[in-house]
Amino acid sequence: MFGKKKKEIDEDFVKTEVTKIDDGDVNVAMRNHEEIADKIINSNMLKKYAELGKVMYGMLRDYRKGIYTDVPWFTIASIAFSFLYILNPLDIVPDFIPGLGYIDDFAVLTFALRFIESDLHSYLDWKLENSETEAV
Repeated sequence: MFGKKKKEIDEDFVKTEVTKIDDGDVNVAMRNHEEIADKIINSNMLKKYAELGKVMYGMLRDYRKGIYTDVPWFTIASIAFSFLYILNPLDIVPDFIPGLGYIDDFAVLTFALRFIESDLHSYLDWKLENSETEAV
């Protein structure tokens, strides 16, 4: 999935890697949700993304269930890629390096969120509309 390693993580790296994501990768991200969530919550650097991670996972879950389909594949692939990148302990900067190990994970997640921000807002609007309908 991660192909040739680059020394620098930038927007182009993330875009290129996202285009390589397939349905099987989304399944892997879904199956490893708890481990990914634990890494986000237990990393000081990624902790601020814990709530966004929950929203991203919710979108992925609702997409896989077929109840939320108004989302581009690039958004789904961006979520899956960022989750799989976080899950991989031996990525560009290995997670076991104290103080540095999560810098690349943080960068990948930050770039992915830039790409999908408006889609996350649309998803949250959809969730609110559907929760109001269900409550009535």
